[in-house]
Amino acid sequence: MALPPPDPQFVLRGTSASVHTLHFSCGGPEPDIPLLFSGSENGFIHVWNLKTHRVDTALDGHGRKSVYCVETMGGKDRLLSQGRDQRICLWDLAEGRTSVTDSVFTEHVGFCRCSLLKVAQGRWLMAMAARSLEEVQILELPSKTSVCTLKPEVGAKLGMPMCLKLWQLNCDSQPVLLAGYEDGSVVLWNVSMGKALSQLICHQEPVMSLDFDVEKAKGISGSSEKVLSIWSLNEQQNLQVYETLELVNAGISDITIRPDKKILATAGWDHRIRIFGWKKLKPLAVLDYHTATAHCVSFSDHSNPRERLLAAGSKDQRISVWSIYAQT
Repeated sequence: MALPPPDPQFVLRGTSASVHTLHFSCGGPEPDIPLLFSGSENGFIHVWNLKTHRVDTALDGHGRKSVYCVETMGGKDRLLSQGRDQRICLWDLAEGRTSVTDSVFTEHVGFCRCSLLKVAQGRWLMAMAARSLEEVQILELPSKTSVCTLKPEVGAKLGMPMCLKLWQLNCDSQPVLLAGYEDGSVVLWNVSMGKALSQLICHQEPVMSLDFDVEKAKGISGSSEKVLSIWSLNEQQNLQVYETLELVNAGISDITIRPDKKILATAGWDHRIRIFGWKKLKPLAVLDYHTATAHCVSFSDHSNPRERLLAAGSKDQRISVWSIYAQT
């Protein structure tokens, strides 16, 4: 018989607004304090101390406009955030600083999160939805040099990019971008050549979120429908539908595969967090705590597997933190 789903290990309150994005930074050596960054609809980024379960710092750099992406860049002192003020901000948090050191004006009105890929020590690629509705721009950071602009072919009515995932097979291989679009398709782009390699219609509705397992060359996406689409990438760089998974309720805000590639989590419009095995897509648990739409899910990067956590942020202004590592 299946075990009943657990309660959250703890709940973080105090954002005073809907929580739209979460990002852990827990992989540092002792006595480094594990942190959780959250971005809220009121424009604040909260830095949560996971030992005290309290806010260490509140960052205000997006003119009180919703923050929907937060990522660390090679350590917890360098932070990137993206907001509805059409800005992507770079922060310096070393030695207690709370300053924005640089920013990029995106001119994009949607809520497509940017995607970061480390390509060398201190060098990053960033993919972001561009000013022109269907385009994606790739910049190098910190120089902000434009690498390329990815434009669909004339007549390809993809609509706006909704979600992005930059990746590469290894540090020597070419960077590639997976982009989910408004028309329900996922497109694989070669960043160096600036051209589309493959396109696959995965959903009838806009692709709200996707994640990709580079080792298995397999990805997953969700939309406003009652279905998760699982797709694979063959040796010829063609995307193919692998299988689809029916859901009980419609609407997926966010999907993330745990770094060890054993399980994945989805954040649902039905307030619930669902956990699936990644190998066979077996439903493992339904975490039912929130009282409004779950916007985001994130797995922690603790080096010790037993310490790893899952956090979920919701429209109900709370962040639930769960310990769901399989007990052996």
